[in-house]
Amino acid sequence: MATISRSSRQSPADVRSEPTPIQRASSVLELIGNTPLLEITRLTEGLVRPGVRVFAKLEGFNPGGSVKDRPARKMVEIGLERGDLRPGKVIIDSTSGNTGIALAMVGAALGYPVELVMAANVSKERKKIIEAFGARPIYSDPLEGSDGAILLCRKIIAENPDRYFKPDQYNNAANPLAHFQTTGPEIWRQTGGTVTHFVAGLGTSGTVMGTGRYLKSRNPAIRVIGMEPDDAMHGLEGLKHMATSIVPGIYNEAELDDKIAVSTEDAYDMVYALGQVEGVLVGQSSGAAMVAALKVACSLREGCVVTIFADFGDRYLSTNLWIGWQQWRRDRIERLVSRWNVSANATT
Repeated sequence: MATISRSSRQSPADVRSEPTPIQRASSVLELIGNTPLLEITRLTEGLVRPGVRVFAKLEGFNPGGSVKDRPARKMVEIGLERGDLRPGKVIIDSTSGNTGIALAMVGAALGYPVELVMAANVSKERKKIIEAFGARPIYSDPLEGSDGAILLCRKIIAENPDRYFKPDQYNNAANPLAHFQTTGPEIWRQTGGTVTHFVAGLGTSGTVMGTGRYLKSRNPAIRVIGMEPDDAMHGLEGLKHMATSIVPGIYNEAELDDKIAVSTEDAYDMVYALGQVEGVLVGQSSGAAMVAALKVACSLREGCVVTIFADFGDRYLSTNLWIGWQQWRRDRIERLVSRWNVSANATT
């Protein structure tokens, strides 16, 4: 079973040997990774030059439904190896939702209780999924976003430090390590080493840091680009506006070749476009990632741009993301495409 989907356009790199996804597993944790790479063709048709290809890695195919399954497993594995996590301990962390779901799944699979601190305004779907895995949610002030969850989590641990094991996704080197060991190699293999640009959102920053390091270790000319919201008061769950946020300890901006800021409105429009044009229903951070990837692609004469779709959109159906989507029509897509055409023509 191939792990890349593509249009009829092919290159020698399309013919390659790929690992076969696992057919039988003794634990759900063995199913994490080896997610498919989808070429975005209908949305980019007539927009980017013929020598430019755009791909999205569909992390919603992980068993926990998001890219966060990768670091959650790695952080817990290393915690067990070091003895920081042992029987009697409770796994706790702050999360915007997806890491919480991943930790809840990992905890359930390994038999450890999990408590998760998150802003009270995370989507209803995320809350229900976390509870379905048997984890205990603890809600922080919704107006304080992910930073408020971080501070409340610190307070809870300080009151009873011996009770908890905190993976600490924002500062744990195992987070980017998971992507260095899995996401990066998968992208390199799935593109046959032809990737020229990697674009990923900035939340904990683990994805862009770890994947970027691996890709540059294979080809230093690959450009690694971070994407963040354009404003502190944004509506893009899981992403950080770094200038106004608690900066993760694992984040090193010097390792990025560029950063692209994306508005909430453009990200939402791209979510609708991906659903109605490509048939891929994703969350708002994935819409933002696609906006950034297209900005990069439109500036190129040739190249292979890869981005990350962190999850699917079904866990956001109750959020503001979908307010007004029924009134959205093809002309919205055409206006979006025309904006990119202007950018592409300006470079000719």
